[in-house]
Amino acid sequence: MKRTTLSLIAVATTLAAVTGFASLTAPDGAPAPEAKAASRLPVERTGLACPAPSTSEVAETRYTSYTPPGTGTATGQGSPGKAGQPTAQLTAAASTTASGGTAQGGKAKTPKIPAPVTAPGKPVTSEADGPGAPALTGAATGTLAPGWTVQQTTVVPAGGARGLLGLSCGAADTDFWFPAASTAKERQDYVHLTNPDDTAAVADIELYGPEGVLKSQFTDGIPVPAHATVPVLLSTLTAAAPQPSVTVHVTTRSGRVGAAVGSADEKLGSDWLAAAADPATTAVLPGIPADATSVRLVAFVPGDDDADLKVQLATQTGTIVPAGAGTLHVKSGMTAALDLPDLTRGQAASLLLTPSDPKKPTPFVAALRVVRGKGENTEVAFVPATAAISARATVADNRAKASTLSLTAPGAAAQVKVTASAGSEGGTPVSRTVSLKAGTTTSLTDLVPGGVKGSYALTVEKVSGGPVHAARTLALPQDGTPMFTIQTFVDDHGTVEVPSAHQDLGVLD
Repeated sequence: MKRTTLSLIAVATTLAAVTGFASLTAPDGAPAPEAKAASRLPVERTGLACPAPSTSEVAETRYTSYTPPGTGTATGQGSPGKAGQPTAQLTAAASTTASGGTAQGGKAKTPKIPAPVTAPGKPVTSEADGPGAPALTGAATGTLAPGWTVQQTTVVPAGGARGLLGLSCGAADTDFWFPAASTAKERQDYVHLTNPDDTAAVADIELYGPEGVLKSQFTDGIPVPAHATVPVLLSTLTAAAPQPSVTVHVTTRSGRVGAAVGSADEKLGSDWLAAAADPATTAVLPGIPADATSVRLVAFVPGDDDADLKVQLATQTGTIVPAGAGTLHVKSGMTAALDLPDLTRGQAASLLLTPSDPKKPTPFVAALRVVRGKGENTEVAFVPATAAISARATVADNRAKASTLSLTAPGAAAQVKVTASAGSEGGTPVSRTVSLKAGTTTSLTDLVPGGVKGSYALTVEKVSGGPVHAARTLALPQDGTPMFTIQTFVDDHGTVEVPSAHQDLGVLD
């Protein structure tokens, strides 16, 4: 008998033995179980990156770290043993320049790193004064991971960077869009690149003005060392003439970074510009304050086709077309801007952008620059286009009598559950179910924890109906200046879809 025949007989005998063993250990007469639908389980790890808050000697920064309750427990997480206890901890990142040198810091005292969150449902805060507050990176694991959020809020009462600057620290990624940035002489816009990982990253920054791409002087990429942050002044990236409105595109050649744009206008004030939602054929820009004195819309089309956009305003009573500003034409690869004076007319609202011709949808990105106040007493904030909340989203560091929550249902009626957490220093959480009419914006100012002391978090959970977009305005007026900041709600992706598996002897056929 040939060797090949003997090998085939051996294989057949082995398979028969395996199949026989499986049939002996399976329940008598029980068919193989059918595959179940994928289930959603809580995430087991969440990472965040926070840029250095300010270089001002008079800056005062508050960090608020928070994990909402009610997500459940991931399998094998949150209990003592090999995996350890759940954690939610931030650590300082080293500061370097775009050329690889060490950034010059102030002589302020070393800041206190925010204490770790120990249980869901209670915010933990920490404060730092002066320019010594570092960029931060961190991770939450186990029961503290689903929905973990960190807010940094900075007050700069005087100087060229005066203002209230707020930012929800973001997850590391490889692709970011920032419409509404600027290289104008009166603006100092820095893109902050923060690497939370153990390996170095290399990032590219592209700038697009009203005539197209602005040639960059950094053609080889910007190195971002592991656990380090790199601030890059936008005006140093190009020799092109200063532009009042540009779109910034950050990508990575290798690794991941967290990215945000810090903007300081010597006349208007300062704030953070967070990344806009990914390019899409429609956009919602929620949370324009009722007393906004100036609003500028900036949009950019990354594809090959131009976009003709219909501009609408979702107010408390319905959707209207702003007077004299019903459309915006955006050329491919070019940044377009539209000033919208006296936009809100005393009503809190949200801007809706849709294709003028529904048969010709074109993906775009967009953001708003919003100004409150007049003359020397002005302040500025930014509102990037934001995706709808698919399940749950949170913004931390809210203050009693200072926070306004804006909820927008652009297309269909919806219901959401809104929860104000306990305060960082005491208080009882409260919840409310809010019904939203189609095409409207609803503002809430009275949802505050009972007996609140310190900062609290606002969590929005989708209940039913159409898409819902949300933003929070924090207003802390100072010496006649209406200082404010706006943060949009980004879904926390606190759960992940996990496919079910079962024993299948068919693989042995």
